[in-house]
Amino acid sequence: MKTDINKIVQRISSFFPNLKKEIRIAHAKTTPQDFIYKNLKFCLPFSLGLTVLFFFVADKAGLSLILIPIAFIIIFLLVFHFGFLKLKAKIAKRRKEIDREVLFAGQYLLIKLYAGRPLLNALVDTTKSYGVAAKYIKEVVDDINTGSSLEAALENAMTYSPSEKFGKILFHVNNALKLGIDVTTPLSAVLEEITKEQEIEIMRYGKKLNTIVIFYMLGAVVIPSIGMTLFIVLSSFINFNVSLTHFLIVILFMVMMQLLFISVFKSIRPIVNL
Repeated sequence: MKTDINKIVQRISSFFPNLKKEIRIAHAKTTPQDFIYKNLKFCLPFSLGLTVLFFFVADKAGLSLILIPIAFIIIFLLVFHFGFLKLKAKIAKRRKEIDREVLFAGQYLLIKLYAGRPLLNALVDTTKSYGVAAKYIKEVVDDINTGSSLEAALENAMTYSPSEKFGKILFHVNNALKLGIDVTTPLSAVLEEITKEQEIEIMRYGKKLNTIVIFYMLGAVVIPSIGMTLFIVLSSFINFNVSLTHFLIVILFMVMMQLLFISVFKSIRPIVNL
């Protein structure tokens, strides 16, 4: 029985060739087969429970029972896909952590190189600096300590880096090592490029923010205030009693609008230390 399950899991994992790389990037301590197995183990009972709930709803609504297995398949696929979304969310979280401080880590590394420190020693010093990005450079150092060459460790970190900016820095450093040229020149150039990219992101953020603030003032401040005033005035002419329930509905609407705009503000914020 266990052998059959393993074959099914391996068969399913073969449909996701990039899963192993994504697990490595997310730093999830699992294998593709274990990930698929745990996902299936969660999906089956959860999907069955939702399908049973759908059965009672369909029975009350007088729907055809043919929809039950179709609903199970749809629910199962959605829940199964949710497991992959959680993995991608971990990757996105790591990317944001690195992008937020990658410039400072790169500049710290450049300062150490300008001070005459060898590249390996500069990398070790960078791992001891402040910031989240330092722990990702430590992964390169740990890879070297386990027996990998400096070029191989940089290549490995570049391949499995969730951050494009961090991968760009590693690429230029590794390329300089392969060509046998001074690392400080390409590293300085790529840091300047990343700085300009962040400046552009901040400028775009400012333009988006101005537009969203206008919609915020209209949708969350002006329209509810004027609308409520007009509603009270008009209700006095048509003898409509304004109760506490109406005020609570308006307050609930305003709270929902506030939460909506807060989430929008957070989603468009550039991943830089402003």
